Amino acid sequence: MTGGPKDGETEEEFLHSPFIRKQGNIYKPNNKDMDNDSLNEKTMEDLHTKEIDLVNRDPKRVNDDVVKVDFEDVIAEPAGTYSFDGVWKASFTTFTVTKYWCYRLLTALVGIPLALIWGIFFAILSFIHIWAVVPCVKSYLIEIHCVSRVYSICVHTFCDPLFEAMGKCFSSIRISMTKEV
Repeated sequence: MTGGPKDGETEEEFLHSPFIRKQGNIYKPNNKDMDNDSLNEKTMEDLHTKEIDLVNRDPKRVNDDVVKVDFEDVIAEPAGTYSFDGVWKASFTTFTVTKYWCYRLLTALVGIPLALIWGIFFAILSFIHIWAVVPCVKSYLIEIHCVSRVYSICVHTFCDPLFEAMGKCFSSIRISMTKEV
């Protein structure tokens, strides 16, 4: 049995179907009802081969807060102090084209090496987080649980009776306010 389409479904929905063996899913070998579960799963996405969007290059809006500089943001002539129209158009074109090509040249020269460096950096960061930070935090939480139980017992043993007695003593105090005229 393979992860093919059910009746009424197209072949396109199951381009990357999960691997199923006769005993069940390779990740759940003891699961006998795997056949029904796997057919209900949608296609699995491979993050390394997904298609990138060449039109919308910031779909998660990561750089919305980054300064976006246009000609009008940098150079502006107040009313009554205008240069020649030709100079204004040439300045606009020079600024825009220079910014565009300088950015493209810098990304061509430095973009791939920086992508390599950032890829290595985030791989190391992920590795440290997955294999060091989370296990240390989990270990700490397990170890501190014993201490918290002992602390809780001590508080309930010594502090609860004291504060309960103080509450009973102070519960009979009544405050009344009278207004003097």
